[in-house]
Amino acid sequence: MFVDRSNALWIGTAHNGIFRVQGDEIDHYGNTDGLSSDGVDTFYQDAEGTIWVVTSGGIDNFRDTQVATFSMREGLYVDAASSVIAAHDDTVWVGNFEALNYVRNNKLSAIREDQGLPGRNVTTLFEDHAGRLWFGVDKGLWVYDQGRFQTIRHSDGSPLGIVFSITEDIDHSIWVRAGPNLDRIQDLRVQDEFTSPQITTAYILAANPKGGVFLGLVDGDLILFRNGKTETFPAGENENRQIRDLLVEPDGSVWGTTLEELVLWKDGKRKNLTTRNGLPCDGIYALVKDKDGSLWLSARCGLIEIAGSELERWWKHPDSTVKWKLIGPLDGVQPGLTSLKPQMVRTRDGRLWFVNARILQMFDPDHVYKNLIQPPVHIEQIVADREYYMPHDGLRLPALTRDLEIDYAALSFVVPQKVRYRYKLEGRDTDWQDPQNRHQAIYSDLPPGNYRFHVIACNNDGVWNETGATWSFRIEPAYYQTGWFRLLCIACGALSLWLLYRMRLRRMRETINARFDERIAERTRLARELHDTLLQTIQGSRMVADDALEESTNMDEMRSALKRLSNWLAQATEEGRAALNSLRASTTLGNDLAEAFESAARECSEKSSMEFALVLEGTARKIHPIVRDEVFRIGYEAIRNACTHSGGSRLEVDLTYARDLVLRVRDNGKGIQPEVAARGRDGHFGLKGMQERAMRVGGNLSLSSSLYSGTEVELIVPGNIVFTEARARKRDILNRVGARLGWKKSKSNKDENGQKPDGN
Repeated sequence: MFVDRSNALWIGTAHNGIFRVQGDEIDHYGNTDGLSSDGVDTFYQDAEGTIWVVTSGGIDNFRDTQVATFSMREGLYVDAASSVIAAHDDTVWVGNFEALNYVRNNKLSAIREDQGLPGRNVTTLFEDHAGRLWFGVDKGLWVYDQGRFQTIRHSDGSPLGIVFSITEDIDHSIWVRAGPNLDRIQDLRVQDEFTSPQITTAYILAANPKGGVFLGLVDGDLILFRNGKTETFPAGENENRQIRDLLVEPDGSVWGTTLEELVLWKDGKRKNLTTRNGLPCDGIYALVKDKDGSLWLSARCGLIEIAGSELERWWKHPDSTVKWKLIGPLDGVQPGLTSLKPQMVRTRDGRLWFVNARILQMFDPDHVYKNLIQPPVHIEQIVADREYYMPHDGLRLPALTRDLEIDYAALSFVVPQKVRYRYKLEGRDTDWQDPQNRHQAIYSDLPPGNYRFHVIACNNDGVWNETGATWSFRIEPAYYQTGWFRLLCIACGALSLWLLYRMRLRRMRETINARFDERIAERTRLARELHDTLLQTIQGSRMVADDALEESTNMDEMRSALKRLSNWLAQATEEGRAALNSLRASTTLGNDLAEAFESAARECSEKSSMEFALVLEGTARKIHPIVRDEVFRIGYEAIRNACTHSGGSRLEVDLTYARDLVLRVRDNGKGIQPEVAARGRDGHFGLKGMQERAMRVGGNLSLSSSLYSGTEVELIVPGNIVFTEARARKRDILNRVGARLGWKKSKSNKDENGQKPDGN
């Protein structure tokens, strides 16, 4: 045996479960009621008042719920309670199947058919000003007064039909919505019968304190029926929802419920309070007001209380969010919808009674036990990368810990599902995290360092344990997460920047040197140009002048010499202009080297008696302009040297277009002395200039000579350098290979002469 804190005696038996004795009442709980076994061993009551029972089959607990339930076990005749009404003497009448149940002095009783109930299916209930009970049974309307039943019929003796709703106006006339009619009854007789398409769709009635009755229709409209006339308060275009219950205020404003919202008609306006305003759920079944002005709603999620001040604030600001209190399934509420009325009432002592088409339930807002015990909070275990650890301060977790799970619990067993948690990981979280009722905190990829985990919890009534539980731990760093490694990286970065700076200086120095070398190369090129053209012409002019001075007495010879001198000077002018133009454009305007060499040989043959022969092998191909100029200058120098110095009688030029470009210039003259062929003549730059030009275009220049067989100059330039199409083919291949490797395609902004479009 065990006596709990409310002085109730608990008796455990070996075969018959538990008996609880409290005052004159004895309750019994056994295996058929859900007890794990009828063999009871011991009792225990924890700090929150929960009774724990150890049986041979397990452990059970008992606690007081905020909502009391009346079912067949407590005396309900059938679990089909569909309507409820509170009488003036606080008797609670319940419409049931095959019985009219009532609760009086906390005892549930029933009036059955065998006790005078005039039918089987009790529908709508109502009590008038005289304390008489009006109710519908099957397809008729009856009055129960002082233990007697009296039926109400039409003047022709026919029953009124299935009764949907009953109310009483300020003139004490009873209005009944039954069958297709709206009937007015006075002195227990039907005085008037009204019908219309609107009346036939009326679902609920409520008296107007200013006269007449309100009718709630299935299409969402509200009608005021007074003195045989109707005034309609239409629903909006998107508000075609059946009105299920009505509550009229003393000022004439009307509250209504639908399965989607709570509605208020006031001052000629209709406003809807929905989940958009913060309601915990939709599906509003019924409503009542308590003595404090709070509105209680029977809804899909339980009982909702909204304070009167919140309702006034919402009416002024329809888009605002209302505050509410919910008594839900975890508190014992079993929500449900019934098609009969009323579904919820309030007795004078403030208790709320409601049905759900099965059972009767009661909630007393003035006697709610509040759990003031702060729940102990405990950190159970830590799971780091699937490894389990016990939570002791100073725990060191391995480096590179990726997934961390911290399991915790609060020991409150009154309603464990309503326990809420908050936690914060100091070193990571800047504010408290709200996991609701989740029992794990999960973190991923925490950096190395010191951390402190803090978790707090509240019980079912919102009492918080602010101290909670804490746990300090450290995640070790990997080698590359340490301070010395970061310093090393900083040092390496600084060294890299210094090396980049040095490379930049070196590149700038190389760029300056390259520009200097370009200037030197350009001066050298100009020297070659002047030597190969202008200086040679001036030298020839000097020879003509010397010949004229030797025959100064012969005027004809003098005139002829001056004429030749004029021609030589004109040629020098043209060659000087050509040298200047070579700085801007190609020397040979055409692409045909054979034609250029033939023109040069023809010019040479005019000054000597040498025979000229040009041999062309292969088809002429397009040549890069810069390479073409250099090849022409080399060949032109070789032709002029042969004409001027060889003393031979025949000059041959072979030009071959094959894999490579091959140029050969041969004469049958006296040849070149070996030391001159090797180093060139002092003060002359012809041979040296030819070698420099060949190197510039990547070609190979060779010179062979003997004293009796003449001289041969051979130039070979690789085809991939000299021929334009070969260079383009090579570039195309590189671009295609580069595209596959992800390189950026190179683009040239130069024309075929190597010039930029703007001429710079």
